[in-house]
Amino acid sequence: MAGTDPSPDQGVYGISVAAELVGMGVQNLRLYETRGLLTPDRSEGGTRRYSANDLDRLRRIAELLMQGLNLAGIAMVLDLELRNTQLLEEREREQW
Repeated sequence: MAGTDPSPDQGVYGISVAAELVGMGVQNLRLYETRGLLTPDRSEGGTRRYSANDLDRLRRIAELLMQGLNLAGIAMVLDLELRNTQLLEEREREQW
């Protein structure tokens, strides 16, 4: 449908736009992908496409870096946050 916003997990931003939106360098985004901290969508031609969810994750990475965590620590925190969210969702489904 024309005029609708993309879903939060749909990759729409190129790497330079995503980097600008979160205030990071393009090389940082590439590094975080290499380290497995995020996995942007790819176009048919292989161009990275970042979603709104990816931008939120990049902002979370920046917060954790400012708190003094290294990339290995950030990976652990992000994994634990994801697991916690999944457990809470599972618990909520079971209550219904």
